[in-house]
Amino acid sequence: MSVLIFIDHSDGAVKKASLEAISYGAKVAEQLGTTAEGVLLGNLNEDIASLGKYGVKKIYHVADAALDHPDPQLFTDVIAQVVEKSGAKLIVFSNNLHGKAIAPRVSAKLKAELVAGAVALPDTGNGFIVKKNVFSGKAFAFIAVNTDIKIISLNPNAFPVSQTEGASAEVVPFAATIGEPRIKLSSVNKVTGEIPLSEAEIVVSGGRGLKGPENWKILEDLAAALGAATACSRPVSDADWRPHHEHVGQTGLAIAPNLYIAIGISGAIQHLAGVNRSKVIAVINKDPEAPFFKAADYGIVGDAFEIVPKLTEAVKALKG
Repeated sequence: MSVLIFIDHSDGAVKKASLEAISYGAKVAEQLGTTAEGVLLGNLNEDIASLGKYGVKKIYHVADAALDHPDPQLFTDVIAQVVEKSGAKLIVFSNNLHGKAIAPRVSAKLKAELVAGAVALPDTGNGFIVKKNVFSGKAFAFIAVNTDIKIISLNPNAFPVSQTEGASAEVVPFAATIGEPRIKLSSVNKVTGEIPLSEAEIVVSGGRGLKGPENWKILEDLAAALGAATACSRPVSDADWRPHHEHVGQTGLAIAPNLYIAIGISGAIQHLAGVNRSKVIAVINKDPEAPFFKAADYGIVGDAFEIVPKLTEAVKALKG
């Protein structure tokens, strides 16, 4: 029995959320008295063996160009083949975009129970019980998993990345049977020069309180000073003030940075559902009755056009 971790990557580099999943899987393997193994599909620019420093002992590598771009059905079939070969009884994914598309398919194919959105190590003292977020992060549920093969997808930023310098993983080439892709990739349009929201440690987000797209520079200046990604509320993206890939909330991207700074956002429940897993939430709003203050760890009541530039200068002074 082993723990198998799906190693997600993009542009030739392993995603931070996947490094968290590797560290998590390695810790669960330690709990179970077994080894952590990985499965990597497609090609990687970095040294695959070096991923051993995050706790994985062996990595099954399927180096086929057809897998360089995720196709959930193809990935499912190949992962199932690796599970059969390795004898893994627990499969760990990150609960990110790719994990959400692949893990349920693997669950159905292997008839394995899945807990999506885990936030802690499983309780293995009496069965196998996994803690997860429910009701958009307002509560927790404890799910007992009883199937022979179990699947967990870990919420991003729910578990720290740990590493042992100098450790190395055994890389095992895996010859998988790969079917015909169902997804035909015609073009890829990538945002460049920005920190991806899903990977950002700090996010600076703006709402209608900024009054128009012409005022977004004060937010961008603060983000640049902090080394943060920028985001926005749904009304802002709907009004085309900002691109839709920056929209965070229940109907946008759900994020979990270490620090989320909300500027001029009232804090509707739909927005909170996408950001309430943030470790720390700071709110700047001139309305003292804004709902966001009830969810915030820190709050400033005042005019964003006065506060944000001063905050930016303070950050620059602190860093410089």
